[in-house]
Amino acid sequence: MSSPGTPDPRRPDKEQALSKKIQAIRGMNDLLPDQSPLWQYFEGQVRALMGRYGYDEIRTPIVEQTALFKRSIGEVTDIVEKEMYTFEDRNGDSLTLRPEGTASCVRAALEHGLLHNQTQRLWYQGPMFRHERPQKGRYRQFHQVGVECFGLEGPDIDAELILLSARLWKQLGLFEHVTLELNSLGSPEARSAYRDKLVSYFEAHLDVLDEDSRRRLTTNPLRILDSKNPDMAAMLADAPRLMDHLDEASKDHFERLTAMLDAAGIAYVVNPRLVRGLDYYTRTVFEWTTTALGSQGTVCAGGRFDGLVEQLGGKPVPAVGFAMGIEHLVLLLDTLDLVPDEARGELDVYLLPMDEAAEPAALLLAERLREAMPELRAQLHCGGGSFKSRIKKADKSGARLALLLGEDELAENAVTLKFLREDREQQRLEQATLAETLTSLLAGEPLA
Repeated sequence: MSSPGTPDPRRPDKEQALSKKIQAIRGMNDLLPDQSPLWQYFEGQVRALMGRYGYDEIRTPIVEQTALFKRSIGEVTDIVEKEMYTFEDRNGDSLTLRPEGTASCVRAALEHGLLHNQTQRLWYQGPMFRHERPQKGRYRQFHQVGVECFGLEGPDIDAELILLSARLWKQLGLFEHVTLELNSLGSPEARSAYRDKLVSYFEAHLDVLDEDSRRRLTTNPLRILDSKNPDMAAMLADAPRLMDHLDEASKDHFERLTAMLDAAGIAYVVNPRLVRGLDYYTRTVFEWTTTALGSQGTVCAGGRFDGLVEQLGGKPVPAVGFAMGIEHLVLLLDTLDLVPDEARGELDVYLLPMDEAAEPAALLLAERLREAMPELRAQLHCGGGSFKSRIKKADKSGARLALLLGEDELAENAVTLKFLREDREQQRLEQATLAETLTSLLAGEPLA
């Protein structure tokens, strides 16, 4: 007998390979039917809101040239150094599964001439990929909604994006559970001068810096400010503030932005340690955070990236945007029980032919109801079985109502209405007025 983990010489290699259970890649999860309605609800709310604000959808490939992300995100960021899924294709080209959406959006806008003397308000949604340690709400394949606006440099568009996101939280019932944090990163020139002061400060406190922060000291020192290490908290609190070293134009931009948010009644916290993790940000940066899932987490983040278009080969174009993680937000909605019952995809009606003879009539009745009631969620029993097993399947379907068709019902051109979730007596209904009756009943009106 062969030992575990060694090939069995009595079984062909192909047979052994087929017998091995294949599972999803760690951190790349299936979205099962009981979760799909929550995603559809969230995505539907987003899609409708984007239309109301005049934003157009763009869809880009999930695979791009690796150089796109190295040039946009920055070669010394954690994303490029540690997290990207990069491979060579058969032509020897280096390709990468997109780790974020902004660079792809800019690339597409440049490639198709969308930025030539015009403004663009764009949004997208789809999967992104990063090789991180999977945890609840954060996966290696994750999904984002992104919004990007090109060609507008004033703080009014920054304010509109923040107000747009705030309106989404209100629609979803999340507004009381999130906090807006703001900062300004200033111009590249001002940030460069501040960087020198920050490095000098950190070098004077090397004994306090952890290993990760020491590595960042020569690559991306601003990211040290975002450290969650409690042993560094006091030292970071006394670090030079970027807000105190802004250029005048960036100060004015930030003051005008906060004035607009004040006028709109949007509360915010100025967080001088908010720096964001990507190199392309300038001036405004913001995050919406929540503690409703335990420790503080970011549900939406963005800011201005005025230099990115030029960095990727185009003429200078001001730009601002944000992204939000769908997994995190769906988890938040579910945890707070903010998904309406009608959005959970539950069936209204289960059509149940009581025997084989009634199956053709039940099939036609189901189609007539779907024609007359486009919003009706109805499922037809298929697969036969005993009457007892059919009733069990009707109950298991989760539908509110069952419509039974048997010999008597066929003879009378009627159906029997059975309440599956309420303790009420069955009723016989005429097929001729069935759609009208169901419409009233599902709206909560009493039966005549």
